[in-house]
Amino acid sequence: MRLFRMLSAVEATAHCDLPCGVYDPAQARIEAESVKAIQEKYQANEDPAFRTRAILIKEQRSDLVKHHLWVLWTDYFKPPHFEKYPQLHELFNKATKQAGAAGGKGSMDPAEGQKLLDYIAEIDKIFWETKAAA
Repeated sequence: MRLFRMLSAVEATAHCDLPCGVYDPAQARIEAESVKAIQEKYQANEDPAFRTRAILIKEQRSDLVKHHLWVLWTDYFKPPHFEKYPQLHELFNKATKQAGAAGGKGSMDPAEGQKLLDYIAEIDKIFWETKAAA
């Protein structure tokens, strides 16, 4: 049993297999733009098959938004950033919730997609301020 524990592999996942240091809120923004566009197309189309497909794709894109935001939140931003921008934790929390059930995934209203884009724009502004200061 002890040998089994010593030889067992532990799986770990990260943004990439090698900490590349490449981060950009554009990844989240592009997926959020897709969420909003799908919401708009859904509203303009009455076909049930199209609408079902639109919901599924929008949910996948919403998950990608959350993934990209979490990578920024947990891997890029460091304690000095959170000290300088005390609203950053709350902003990320609101953005990821907006991408989740309370927003992008839970609604087919393009206004909810726009709220998500607005949160990402705030994160983007802070991100580029921190990059300029580095």
